[in-house]
Amino acid sequence: MSRLTGKFYRIIDANVNRAKEGLRVCEDIMRFACSDAKLSNRLKGIRHRIDLLVNSLLNDSCDRLRHRDIARDFGRKDNSFELRRTGLKDIFFANIQRAKESVRVLEELSKLENERVALSFKRLRYELYDLEKEVIIIRKKL
Repeated sequence: MSRLTGKFYRIIDANVNRAKEGLRVCEDIMRFACSDAKLSNRLKGIRHRIDLLVNSLLNDSCDRLRHRDIARDFGRKDNSFELRRTGLKDIFFANIQRAKESVRVLEELSKLENERVALSFKRLRYELYDLEKEVIIIRKKL
């Protein structure tokens, strides 16, 4: 029997969206600004693996959508600090942070239902740490 409630589905939904959006921004920077197919494809692969993991975690992938409540989400308001970016490196860094944080939340919530999925999210999170280092420190892409 599932221990996930509507509250948990809302958290899962928000973090799936946040992680995938952040990864897509990073992916497009690697693809269009850096012309790096390898890194772009790695980011794309992580984005797709998030979908696979969430689908294996939830009995019905629509459950997270059923519990979405954007109208009452006070966190959706604009934050002025999000509007301050100095360049592509800043945008990449902000979005890779967003993705890592969201994957961590998904990892923690997955522990309630499926230890295997939680461990897979943990591996994804460490892959993101490595990818971030590769982009910013090793390859100095931005």
